[in-house]
Parts: sequence; structure tokens; C-alpha cells
Amino acid sequence: MPVQPIRLFGDPVLRTPAIPVTDFDKELRRLVADLTDTMLEAPGAGLAAPQIGVGLRVFTWYVDGEVGHLVNPSLDLSEELQDGPEGCLSIPELSFDCKRALHVVAKGFDMHGEPVVIEGSELLARAIQHETDHLDGVLFIDRLDREARKAAMRAIREAPWFGETRPTVKVSPHPTRGLGL
Repeated sequence: MPVQPIRLFGDPVLRTPAIPVTDFDKELRRLVADLTDTMLEAPGAGLAAPQIGVGLRVFTWYVDGEVGHLVNPSLDLSEELQDGPEGCLSIPELSFDCKRALHVVAKGFDMHGEPVVIEGSELLARAIQHETDHLDGVLFIDRLDREARKAAMRAIREAPWFGETRPTVKVSPHPTRGLGL
């Protein structure tokens, strides 16, 4: 499957909530393959469909040697928190300490429409929460405290990629019913 360009901070698709998947078909399986290939090539611990310009609730992850995906996720988060470095393929080469739930139970579907439950702690929990945020139009820098967010925005403005021309928007190979951005 082809590696797709990853949308960078500032692209409106990253702030647009994705819609639920309703068709578990060949095109969805192609999207999951594209997400997986792009994530592994980058490399990253996760990648959400909006990061490649597709406004559907799908993401992939690669944590501790395990590759997975989840469609239409809903999360149950632990009260116990973790604080640690977090980065994003859409905000390349920068990371900041971010608080997240230490444990997560994610419910959703696989690419064939079968229900799945993923339970994770630490890095997997962080990746699942991070990617689900992308599906809601939320970036991890939104979760930083005021001072850390100011430092993050300063670093983003100073990054060599900041302000680059957005990637050329091509027609998505996936049927998005007018929702591909």
C-alpha cells in the first residue's frame, strides 16, 4: 500500500472531528493498510486517518512490537495518571510532557466490522488516547498546561517545517462521501 503524506500542524483537517465509519468494506481495509504503512515508514507509535486527510474515525498503532488498528473507538480511562514525553507525526521532531490516563479500555471495531476491546497501560494507553484525540480534532498540545503550551507553540513557530505550504490535496482513493479533506 502507498505511504501517504502526513498533514502538519496548521492544516484544518487536524482540527476537524472525524465521522464514524459506517461501511466496513474494501476501501476501509485499504485505508487501514495505508495508515499502517505510513505510520511504520514515518516511524511513529500511531497514526489517525485525519493525519492523512481522511475524516473517518480510524487509527493505527505500533507499540512494543504490536501493530493494531481501531475503528470508531470509545474509551474508558483510569483515574490514575501518567506524565511523560509525547510527540506527534503532525508536529514533527518536538515532544513535550503530557498527562494522560495510565490505563485505557478502548472499545470499537476492526476493519471487518467485528467488535474488539483493547486494554492498555503506559505507552499503549498514551497512543490510544492520543490517536482518539486526533479523531476529535484535538492535538496533544491542547492538553498541556498553560506554560508548557506556550513553550510548545514557540517551538512550533521556530520549527523548520512551520508555515510550509500545505501538502497538495488529492482526491482520496477511499470513498469518503464528500468528507475527504
